Amino acid sequence: MLDTVVLICLGIITVALLLTFARLIKGPDLPDRILALDTLYINGIALIMLLGLYLDSNLFFEAALLIAVMGFVSTVAIAKHLLRGNIIE
Repeated sequence: MLDTVVLICLGIITVALLLTFARLIKGPDLPDRILALDTLYINGIALIMLLGLYLDSNLFFEAALLIAVMGFVSTVAIAKHLLRGNIIE
């Protein structure tokens, strides 16, 4: 039963990734595109976690943790760049 639920969730997350990617391309202004990029990496983390559950591998969980850290740092750096114009003071 868990395999079926994970496969359904993989499909739903894949659709969410495609819709978020369309928003990233189409976005009317820069903050919308940054928010779409942030949502894109969160959906990517969810996809990797579900794939790790489906394949029963711990390696995917470590990769998801690395993507989460890099996504957080990049979101903070982009926000600082938008507010102040420079990242490192």
